[in-house]
Amino acid sequence: MTRLADLRFRAATTVQRRLANPLMRRLPLHAVLETTGRTSGLPRRTPVGGRRVGDSFWLVSEFGERSQYVRNIRVDPRVRVRIRGRWYEGTAHLLPDDDPVARLRSLPRLNSAAVRVIGTQLLTVRVDLADRGRR
Repeated sequence: MTRLADLRFRAATTVQRRLANPLMRRLPLHAVLETTGRTSGLPRRTPVGGRRVGDSFWLVSEFGERSQYVRNIRVDPRVRVRIRGRWYEGTAHLLPDDDPVARLRSLPRLNSAAVRVIGTQLLTVRVDLADRGRR
């Protein structure tokens, strides 16, 4: 990774952790991905920009394998996703062969633009949702 990419990663993750994520997690209609911490075993909630298509929820990670939630998914792919205020259980799949730039075109515009600008290693993630949501 280049020095510029590393600097972008550090700056973006600092802003996300300290400012954006705590605020976005509180917005009831914003999508949130809940993974299990790979070391702690505790639930970890990350606001994400994605879209439900049928029985799947699609998103693109801006930092790919460096994203904490991607690292958590590698250890335990069982996740929950909050979509429009409702929680759904599911199984996450990392899709390195998918075209993340093309995928972003089908996801919410504002988030997709931010991911393209900030991101250094885009990675598509698909969550296959269980039949029933729960609160």
